[in-house]
This record gives sequence, C-alpha cells and structure tokens, in this order.
Amino acid sequence: MNQAIQFPDRERWNEDLCAVVFPALVNGMQLTCAIKGEALAHRFGGDTPATWLAFFREHRWDLEEEAEQAIREEQEDSQGWFWLS
Repeated sequence: MNQAIQFPDRERWNEDLCAVVFPALVNGMQLTCAIKGEALAHRFGGDTPATWLAFFREHRWDLEEEAEQAIREEQEDSQGWFWLS
C-alpha cells in the first residue's frame, strides 16, 4: 500500500481517554492516532498528563513511525482509531 502519511503537530491530551491523541493525514484524509498515558509512563516515566504530553513531543519521531506502521498494516480499532501500545 503506497500512502503519503503526514503527522501535523496537533497532539492534545484527551482527559476522557487518558491518552495523547494526534492526527495523521493519509492522502489528504485525516485519521486519528492515540497512545494512553499509562503506555507513555511505562516507556518514558512521568505521572501526569503534562509530563506524558512532553514525553510524546520529545519522542514524536519514534511514536509517529510506530503509528505509520499501524496505519500501513491497517490496525485500526472498531472506531477507526490507531492505538499505540
């Protein structure tokens, strides 16, 4: 599957999901990607949404690469979201 995937810098903390949510643009279509705060804590440490968002931004390239792989492998959930673990 040959797709142009871009990740705009529009990540945000979603309190209801306890996750960092970030968009991906695939051939002009917007998809939603996310990673739970607890997954960020397990990987990088921290114990607050502000630190998890900071860690997301610090490790953005690696996390976007994982999201790109999930998109290429069509690993969306029932809502069409791509979750990193």
